[in-house]
Amino acid sequence: MRREIETLNDRLAAEGQAIDGAELSKGQLKTKASHSTSQLSQKLKTTYKASTSKIVSSFKTTTSRAVCQLVKEYIGHRDGIWDVSVARTQPVVLGTASADHTALLWSIETGRSLAKYTGHVGSVNSIKFHPSEQLALTASGDQTAHVWRYAVQLPTPQPAADTSQQLCGEDEVECSDKDEPDADADASSDCPTIRAPLTSLKSHQGVVIAADWLVGGKQAVTASWDRTANLYDVETSELVHSLTGHDQELTHCCTHPTQRLVVTSSRDTTFRLWDFRDPSIHSVNVFQGHTDTVTSAVFTVGDNVVSGSDDRTVKVWDLKNMRSPIATIRTDSAINRINVCVGQKIIALPHDNRQVRLFDMSGVRLARLPRSSRQGHRRMVCGSAWSEDHPVCNLFTCGFDRQAIGWNINIPALLQEK
Repeated sequence: MRREIETLNDRLAAEGQAIDGAELSKGQLKTKASHSTSQLSQKLKTTYKASTSKIVSSFKTTTSRAVCQLVKEYIGHRDGIWDVSVARTQPVVLGTASADHTALLWSIETGRSLAKYTGHVGSVNSIKFHPSEQLALTASGDQTAHVWRYAVQLPTPQPAADTSQQLCGEDEVECSDKDEPDADADASSDCPTIRAPLTSLKSHQGVVIAADWLVGGKQAVTASWDRTANLYDVETSELVHSLTGHDQELTHCCTHPTQRLVVTSSRDTTFRLWDFRDPSIHSVNVFQGHTDTVTSAVFTVGDNVVSGSDDRTVKVWDLKNMRSPIATIRTDSAINRINVCVGQKIIALPHDNRQVRLFDMSGVRLARLPRSSRQGHRRMVCGSAWSEDHPVCNLFTCGFDRQAIGWNINIPALLQEK
């Protein structure tokens, strides 16, 4: 570096300017070059910054890094994947909802598709599994939500190819959008096809963007672009409640795992908490804290809700105090459908800029998943889902590159205690 500075100094000296190496600090070169030498000075700045950035990054601590390993890619959809979910009953399978009008069920271990649902005539925007039966709930752009039954048999796992672990770091290689998975390379068309639902939930006047099961699985809630959320009796398909109040299109809905609570998100920059614990009345609370579309809000352990937004923030809320969040995470890109690992209290943030970041509930960043020309998502990451009990893959992500990815995330115990 010193020799390079001296060489460029000689060139600048001919024009009446010199640079002292002592003026180089914090990756930037402070020059006194005149206007006639500004171009050469800028070249020196760029050269020095590029060289020192690698040096500085090497001094970053790695003791707190999470080990994030890409385990399996699930390729077979012919358009972007909006949502990903993991079954809560045996056999544990992966579900994906795609803009290609289908939902696919996958073997987590082998990456092979086990069943394809083709009952919708519009984009399939979300998928959720029943808490105790082999039933799936999908929401669609055809203005309906469907409940359909599946019966799959897991194939015998084959020996996996050796995949080296990668530390989640700051420096990743940019990749090209043209390197997308080839859907034709996967034999998803050979898997059994489910063509009709058990139940079709029809009451919305617009796209149904999301749906979820209420605790117990006897009722389901849907969120629509018609600005309403609907609560249905699944067995009879009857509309129980129409939840109105949002000023713009809904973007997501989520139910509490143990209580009759629903949270809905909207483009009106708010999310709302609906309480159905008292059968005679249902109350609603409005959370205002974002400045752009709330893309999702999900329940966590205790009385917390985590919300993500196009305003590039994620906020953790205490349901007992709606006035202000207890933690705020600021990022560099819009955030899509978040998911929380209940056991370890880790939030997975899928971004528009193809990144996936992990944070704890206090807002401390734990990791960024690897993304390069060889692995990771190549387009916008739309959703995420944790599977805490699976021995190999405990996080799944999906994106508009038409693939879902299974990850193994290992958070050091020391880091979790911080």
